[in-house]
Amino acid sequence: MTNKFELEHIGINTENTKEAEELAALLSSIFNLTARHGQKSEFAGDYFECMRSPFLGKNGHIAMRTPDLENAVEELKGKGLDFNLDTAAYDEEGKLKNIYLAGEFGGFAIHILRK
Repeated sequence: MTNKFELEHIGINTENTKEAEELAALLSSIFNLTARHGQKSEFAGDYFECMRSPFLGKNGHIAMRTPDLENAVEELKGKGLDFNLDTAAYDEEGKLKNIYLAGEFGGFAIHILRK
């Protein structure tokens, strides 16, 4: 079965909290979004996650969501892709919530999340 993937957000690496806050404020101003604080990042609406320090991917990450994460993992493995197992996160029932693909794509890591 082919999975449906949708763009969740773009994660942009910055060097520090000040840069992340400034970028989130700028993007919010440009696109009429609401800036908000996250656990490890600053957000501009739901579209941009400005990381407070560099994370995976030279430039940041692209977060994609899908309703059937387990099936998506199998589909992507079937396409020859590998996963960064150190990034796997599970819910309280032990179900996979999200995981990153191994490697970079155009300078971005790819984060796959359950919708």
